[in-house]
Amino acid sequence: MTNIANSHILILATDGFEDAELYSPRSALLDAGAKVTLASPNREPIRGCIYNAETGNSDLSEETITPDRVIADVEADQFDALVLPGGVINPDKLRLDPKSISLVRDFVAAGKPVASICHGPWLLVEADVLRGRRTTAWYSIRTDLKNAGATVVDEEVVVDGNIITSRMPSDIPAFNRAIVAALQN
Repeated sequence: MTNIANSHILILATDGFEDAELYSPRSALLDAGAKVTLASPNREPIRGCIYNAETGNSDLSEETITPDRVIADVEADQFDALVLPGGVINPDKLRLDPKSISLVRDFVAAGKPVASICHGPWLLVEADVLRGRRTTAWYSIRTDLKNAGATVVDEEVVVDGNIITSRMPSDIPAFNRAIVAALQN
């Protein structure tokens, strides 16, 4: 087993990420001893949102986080794994960024763990890395996953090779465990 303390994890995010889907995996990885780097299109602080299950809407978070690096300046070979938080706006913005998409492809091609939750799998769709894979995501993007060639299931966490996916914030504990386990193999 690999010592997780030797792992360096990249998280890609921009404004509109789901708070819990960035902060919780980041904390779990840091608590396990991994080094975590947050990269965004620029170094300005980014703001997430918080899903309100009662209304079905997302509200802007009060918190911001300042990225450590700019996406344009990172390469997959500098990291051991990639985490892609959801939120509707965050992955929708990032899937329009060619560098973000090439990073996703590079991580998958290298066999490194790529963990994506909620709407985050939109980046996997855009990178065209889901053909023949078993996956899950937020309900409204499951047709996108199917159209990208994935077999979509309704489970809290799905691990297919080096791709880890989860559906929603309530799945985060299982998502975090799957990421940590992938880094210890």
